[in-house]
Amino acid sequence: MFGLGLPELVIILLIVLLLFGASRLPEVAKGLGSSIAAFKKGLNDSEKEISESRGKDKNV
Repeated sequence: MFGLGLPELVIILLIVLLLFGASRLPEVAKGLGSSIAAFKKGLNDSEKEISESRGKDKNV
């Protein structure tokens, strides 16, 4: 997973807790999850559009 081990993930989590506080952590995690989902959707849409355009080029 990106070369990150358990110690690195724990350090990142502690830094996030210090920056945002425990009360805002769920809100930050939700925003991050939404951003990742939107990014993946954009990638899938782009890949689909590229594959469709390649298919149209072959039919011409």
